[in-house]
Amino acid sequence: MGNVIEIQNVRKDFGSLHALDGVSFGVEEKAVTILIGPNGSGKTTLINVVSGLYKPESGRVLYKGRDITGLEPFKVYREGLVRTFQIPTLFLKLAVLENVMVAKKDNPGEAFLKSPFRRSWAKSEEQTAEEAFRILQTVGLMNVWDQPAGSLSGGQMKLLEIARALMSGGDTLLLDEPISGVNPTLAHEIFQKILSLRDSLGLTFLIVEHRLDIALSYVDSVVALAYGKLLAYGKPEPVMKDPRVIDAYLGG
Repeated sequence: MGNVIEIQNVRKDFGSLHALDGVSFGVEEKAVTILIGPNGSGKTTLINVVSGLYKPESGRVLYKGRDITGLEPFKVYREGLVRTFQIPTLFLKLAVLENVMVAKKDNPGEAFLKSPFRRSWAKSEEQTAEEAFRILQTVGLMNVWDQPAGSLSGGQMKLLEIARALMSGGDTLLLDEPISGVNPTLAHEIFQKILSLRDSLGLTFLIVEHRLDIALSYVDSVVALAYGKLLAYGKPEPVMKDPRVIDAYLGG
């Protein structure tokens, strides 16, 4: 399989700070790739560049062979490249099911001219609800489908964000610290769900994560950054044994 994302010599500056300094690597299709590095290494900046929140000073981002560099986030989203955030961005007062349903693209019930005429979109709404229930079953949230999103645990909120990404029809997911602040048992469950989604739906994942004691046993590839530069890229074991990674990330 080839690469679904290609990062080509990307540079992003904030004043005199080179947050990304000529970073290049590929994200293999239908694989789980983890992005690691110490605080300030450029991990989230890179995710923001890929997802369209930031436009780089130079370099390119290719998605399925198409140049999406600087494309607006909603257009990147429509391409099928969907991201989550370290702090979940949910509608806390809406039910879990409703949070998933709102992620459906081109929902006719939300169209300005059609929304007053329920008959024109009622059937579509039923189908959307059925799809949302299937996704909640897949990620393990069926038992809380009718609860407000604000009542969920931190780990459940992370799963709900993944569910919304699936509802959008995305096939490449950018996850920013999906197990941050999550208890170890649920953290393992989240990564097990990620592997299950990769295998059953053929999804691709690029994940920023600090908790390597949990994450490394689930990933196919590791990208290590430090000070905005690429240190190493490849299979987990050789990358984690690279002296540059040990020095920069693990503190020697």
